[in-house]
Amino acid sequence: MGGVGVATSDRPINLFRNMTAKVAAIPMILTVLFVFVGGTVWTVTYSFTSSKLLPKLKFVGLDQYERLWSTNRWIISIENLFIYGICSLIFSFVIGFVLAALMDQKIRFENTFRTIILYPFALSFIVTGLVWQWILNPEFGVQNIVRSLGWTGFVFDPLYNADIVIYGILIAGLWQGTGLIMVLMLAGLRGIDEDVWKAARVDGIPAWKTYLFIVIPMMRPVFVTTLVIIASGIVRVYDLVVAQTSGGPGIASEVPAKYVYDYMFQSQNLGQGFAASTMMLLAVAIVVIPWAYLEFGGRKRG
Repeated sequence: MGGVGVATSDRPINLFRNMTAKVAAIPMILTVLFVFVGGTVWTVTYSFTSSKLLPKLKFVGLDQYERLWSTNRWIISIENLFIYGICSLIFSFVIGFVLAALMDQKIRFENTFRTIILYPFALSFIVTGLVWQWILNPEFGVQNIVRSLGWTGFVFDPLYNADIVIYGILIAGLWQGTGLIMVLMLAGLRGIDEDVWKAARVDGIPAWKTYLFIVIPMMRPVFVTTLVIIASGIVRVYDLVVAQTSGGPGIASEVPAKYVYDYMFQSQNLGQGFAASTMMLLAVAIVVIPWAYLEFGGRKRG
């Protein structure tokens, strides 16, 4: 009986514990509910309508999605996003980890090098896109410089070649984002206990095996978080494309985010734009939900 009384008296205490923090969180909770969740539900709902210039609740079923997946421009944008995404994931991880491993060797002027490599991340995507548009311009960029040195047959104009234009955008994306990946990887490496390295050296394990079989598995949370950051940025890529090519040549560098913007604000076809943005939301959910399960579900099981 006494135990029951104690449990009952504890309930009000638990309810009002950290009340200041709970009250401070109310604006954020309301913002999430009404802006993000509400906006998402609104967008998905109107993707099943025939909305044009203004939203209207005239449902047409899956017509907008059927039209979306039968449009060549959307198919090209998905292909470009897939190429950009796969290459960005691979090169970001590899380059970022290699740079972090080099920085972790306690080199001289580490702070200076880290600042230089991370600096591009401080720039906006528009600035990065314009800078690399100039660098890749065949008239006064890399191609012109190399030709002025005597290699007159040298050709390097990815932004003007429809077959490889997405790789020109990829170069700019890697230049800007790799520094952040390096910092995240470096933080993970610095979190590895020094005894692990000492034990590996005592056992005579080569450095590459230590990284591959010991260090990398221990950095799983860092890799998962980095994967989510990169993947969410890939799905939303827009600024680089607009700044460098505006989707050209033709529609060769079209991406889903630009497709959504053009249909909603230029073609005045809200229904089609909502359908495309819903597909982008689905792509983000495919990335975020497994991450949340691995992070929080794994902790609860542990």
